[in-house]
Amino acid sequence: MPCIRALFLSLLCAFAALPLGACASEPPADGRWVEVAGEVYRVELAVTDEERAVGLMFRDELPAGTGMLFIHAREEPQAYWMMNTEIPLDILYFNASRRLVAQQRDAQPCSSGLACPAYPSGAPALYVLELNAGEAARLGLEDGAELRFGPGIPAHD
Repeated sequence: MPCIRALFLSLLCAFAALPLGACASEPPADGRWVEVAGEVYRVELAVTDEERAVGLMFRDELPAGTGMLFIHAREEPQAYWMMNTEIPLDILYFNASRRLVAQQRDAQPCSSGLACPAYPSGAPALYVLELNAGEAARLGLEDGAELRFGPGIPAHD
C-alpha cells in the first residue's frame, strides 16, 4: 500500500507541475518569434507580395501573444490598410535597423473595400509588425524601440 500511495503522490505532483511549464513564456521552438519591449510574440511571416497583400484579412481573431511580421524588399515609406480585416490591430513600422519609426494604434476593421483608410508609416520602414489592438499601449511603446528576431526569421541585409 505505501508503494501505491507514493506512486500516486508522484504522479499527482508531476501533473500539477504541467500547467506551470505550459504557461512559461518561452520563445517558440521554430524560431519564428519577435521580441519588443521585453515581450515575445510568435509571428507568422509575410515575405512575398501575395502574403503581404493578404496579411490578416478574413480572420476573426488573432490569439494573444501572436502577430504577423511583414518583411519588405526595400526600406521605404509603407502604408497599410484594413480592407477585409475583421479584428482591430496595432500596426508597428520598423526601419532596417529594427527600430520603431511609426505606430498606427487601434486600426479598426474595414469592410468598405477601396474606401478603407490607409495607415501610412510617414518614415521609411522595412518591417511591419501587426499585433492585437492595445498591445502597443500595454507595452508603452515609443519610437526607437528595438525589434529582436528569433533565429527562424530571415535576416535582411
